Amino acid sequence: MLFALVVSACDEAPPHVERPPAPEHDGIHSFASGCYAMDATEPGSTNTRWLVAAPDGETFTFAATTQDAGARFTMRAADLGTYLFFDAERHYLVAQDDALARTSELTSDVLLVDDTYESPAEWDLQVSPHDAERFQLVHHATGRFLGTRGLVEDEARAAVIALYPTTGCTEFPELTLDAEGTIDPQRWDDGAVFGIVETHGHLFSNAGFGGGGQYHGAPFHRLGVEHALPSCEPFHGVDGRRDLIGFAFAGLGDLDVDALLPALITGMTPEANHATDGYPTFTDWPNSWGSATHQTMYYRWLERAWMAGLRLFVQHATSNSVLCEFMAGLPGASPTRYSCNDMVATERSIEAAYALERYVDAQSGGPGRGWFRIVTTPEDARRVIDEGKLAVILGIEVSNLFDCFLAPREGFPACDEAHVRAELDRYHELGVRAIFPVHKLDNAFSAGDGDRRVGQIGSFVNSGHWSSFVLDCPEVDSVFDHGDVVFGGLNMPREDYLAPPPNDMSGFAENPIGTLRPFLANLQEPPLEGDYCQSAGLTALGETLIGELIARGMIIEVDHLPRRAFLRAYEMLVEADYPAAGTHGNTFGGVIYELGGVSKTGLGRCSAPDRPGAMGDRLRDRVALIEEHGGYPAEGFGFDLNGFAGGPRPRFGEDSDCSTPQANGIEYPFESYRGDVTFTPPHLGERDVDFDTEGMLHIGLMPELIQDARNDGVTDEDLAPLFRSAEGYLRMWERAEARAAELRGE
Repeated sequence: MLFALVVSACDEAPPHVERPPAPEHDGIHSFASGCYAMDATEPGSTNTRWLVAAPDGETFTFAATTQDAGARFTMRAADLGTYLFFDAERHYLVAQDDALARTSELTSDVLLVDDTYESPAEWDLQVSPHDAERFQLVHHATGRFLGTRGLVEDEARAAVIALYPTTGCTEFPELTLDAEGTIDPQRWDDGAVFGIVETHGHLFSNAGFGGGGQYHGAPFHRLGVEHALPSCEPFHGVDGRRDLIGFAFAGLGDLDVDALLPALITGMTPEANHATDGYPTFTDWPNSWGSATHQTMYYRWLERAWMAGLRLFVQHATSNSVLCEFMAGLPGASPTRYSCNDMVATERSIEAAYALERYVDAQSGGPGRGWFRIVTTPEDARRVIDEGKLAVILGIEVSNLFDCFLAPREGFPACDEAHVRAELDRYHELGVRAIFPVHKLDNAFSAGDGDRRVGQIGSFVNSGHWSSFVLDCPEVDSVFDHGDVVFGGLNMPREDYLAPPPNDMSGFAENPIGTLRPFLANLQEPPLEGDYCQSAGLTALGETLIGELIARGMIIEVDHLPRRAFLRAYEMLVEADYPAAGTHGNTFGGVIYELGGVSKTGLGRCSAPDRPGAMGDRLRDRVALIEEHGGYPAEGFGFDLNGFAGGPRPRFGEDSDCSTPQANGIEYPFESYRGDVTFTPPHLGERDVDFDTEGMLHIGLMPELIQDARNDGVTDEDLAPLFRSAEGYLRMWERAEARAAELRGE
């Protein structure tokens, strides 16, 4: 009798659990950051089970018979329509082979330095073909479907799931905004758009340099902040001692040649360089004014700057193939994810910018709903800014633009006029609107900008030519092309800029130290003192490039042109009555404004004890110069963050450069210039940030920078040109497009 009862019980079918009505929802994009339970049925069935952690704690299974017994997931958007499922015990739903695993840690393409890696934790949410009110999940990495017992190949067997709003979830790891309020989109009374322009930034320097961690940290990652801003130790080594790029630009000041050369030979800094920990402790980085190789524009920091009035951002793709090849070629170096080539980095940066746009949209509820919008016309930018969002212009700032090397290389197309036109058309189609004809290193368009630091060695390696600095220089301001020649032994001026190179550097990528060793004596010779400049200017092909940029109405960035190239470019601009952008601060004595162009300025970092408002002197003086030359009286920032340039330092403490006692530090809370946002004390994960003694560590502390000036007595009227600077930049862009149309006869 007992045996019969046991057999009968074992033969019982599992109980039928009738699924509840499908919850209302607003589509596949409406679940971002919400808290949900998930049930699943076989197609054609209404017998449901909820997803729950198995007793072993290592897998998930559709076994719970009530929603309350099921797991609770925060649905974190990884992309539009793609989600991570993060349970209340901080575990992820992942697929391993056919099973549903439960893991507390994810790896990523960044940590693996594997460009092909796709996380098994990502799931694409789709409307179920079996039930229009419910969904199915597609495993993003494999394309297989979630079934009631694991992954299945056939969509006909895909589980029909529903997502039920619930409570008790754990918040997904993320950095705080430390700001509250709703953006109030308004124009100025005269119709000008409201907001600040950041004329020059590099969100995706991590996509340059081979993408392998030489520049560490990303503005976002599909898997979240833990993968965007992790420890840099796998790439920079213990104590950051393999971060030779950061060491070379330490403090972003003058180059210490005596300290650098031994480090280049050993591949390590002589002593501890920096703490490597990232999220959530951030001991030493980010630091815009003290660390050149760590991300300073994570998207949440950029969002905080947007909330303070940033409305236009020029995003330049950047890289340096020589620095990348040097670091990748050292013994024991971490690998790169892809080629060190500048244009590979450029395309990766462009792709990443569009991916960030999608990512912000995904967090905001769907396509077009995010605050980060890439624009390709001034009209687009005005519309976006009028919506209170951030308009983003794509640009390029690399040395080997379009693979137009000074010394032609095997495996690359000939860089002639046809190639230049084709590449301009291609990148214009990709959305690029701003271009530097040259950056640090000599190329086929022009001599490099004249950088006397690492750039001098880089140009030597990049072209095989000795430096060609001379004392016979035109009298014109230059951001880079002036002063002593640091590596005097590399300077052997030549008459023919396009002559064949005398030195073979083709083996540099495979053996950088061995390739440079024959020139060690040259590198150790003393500097040449005097006001030197590049002997060459624009080539004929460089003039073609300038002309083609004008013909397309593109934004021409002139501040990396050396003196002779700068003068010839200005002759062409004046002849065409065409504006330029000098976003490293060169105004050509104000002439840039006469052409309708723009430059950049900033706010002072030290108050004057006897003169309130002294921190606004730079801005006031620049506006006066603009008005004197007939320009639109507004000017934005040009921090050049992530571009080996120093951000604003602190006013207080041992890291301050102020020579007089400072007062009136930041007090919280404070309101934005427009009064629509309230800012509270900032944090970096678990770490409190003190702007007074740490300065603008990242772009997200721009609100403090502005408030610091206001505390010093800089008035809202003084600051108005800053908050009109987006208008000023758009007027330059509109003028460029209008002149291009006129010159084309349209």
